[in-house]
Amino acid sequence: MPKASKHTEKDSAAENLSSSANVESANASLSPALSALLEQHRTAIAADFRATFDVVNGKLDTIQAVVTGQGKRISDLESNAEDVSQRLANLEAACESLKKDNKQLKSKLSDLEGRSRRQNLRIVGLPESVEGPRPTVFFSQFLVEVFGAQTLPSPPELDRAHRSLVPKPGLNERPRAVIIRFHRFQTKDLVIREARKRGALEYRGHKILFYEDYTADVLQQRAEYKDVMGELYRSGFRPSLLFPAKLRITLPDGERRWLSSVQEATRFIQSTEKN
Repeated sequence: MPKASKHTEKDSAAENLSSSANVESANASLSPALSALLEQHRTAIAADFRATFDVVNGKLDTIQAVVTGQGKRISDLESNAEDVSQRLANLEAACESLKKDNKQLKSKLSDLEGRSRRQNLRIVGLPESVEGPRPTVFFSQFLVEVFGAQTLPSPPELDRAHRSLVPKPGLNERPRAVIIRFHRFQTKDLVIREARKRGALEYRGHKILFYEDYTADVLQQRAEYKDVMGELYRSGFRPSLLFPAKLRITLPDGERRWLSSVQEATRFIQSTEKN
């Protein structure tokens, strides 16, 4: 039995040596093919990586070119924005200067227009067409008839006389105002002072009123004082609205006070009510 065991071990060792030799032989035969296959795979993978890197590099180059171009455009836009901002600042400064000049010119124009109307009067309440074809002659005689020979010893000289420049009214509508221009300011001033002194005047049954021929700007300024002057009259004061729109108040003791705005007049009324 021991001898048989030894033979078995020898046989097993011999088989192992044979198997190892076969594996080594197989490995030796497979190694060149496997190496070639691995090399092919490496080559293919390397080629794929190179192609991919080339594509990526191409895209990066394109992106870099786009970014460079956008950077240049942004730089140009910033430069243009600065230029536009400067031009806008210059335009704003010029606009402010023009607004200031325009305000001064409007003020001067309004003053000149007002001065050109100093010899004008407006008459309200006369029926349409009562003046006939020769209005200057008619209104010259009309003034003597209304105010009398003691005020106007002779018919005043008039440069022009016409209705206000609005559409002619229909029947039963309010007649247009009459605008007359005196040749001499002193005569016009005499007539308006006399009209204010007498109050309500009539001409052949028609109630007539005399007004200064103010510009639209002055009329708007004076209209703002309408409510305030009513309050002052009701409070017992004697207000007067001087040209162009300056309020003068005569107090009960004879003292005079000048108010330059509606707000100032309102504060004055409120202060008197508290007292």
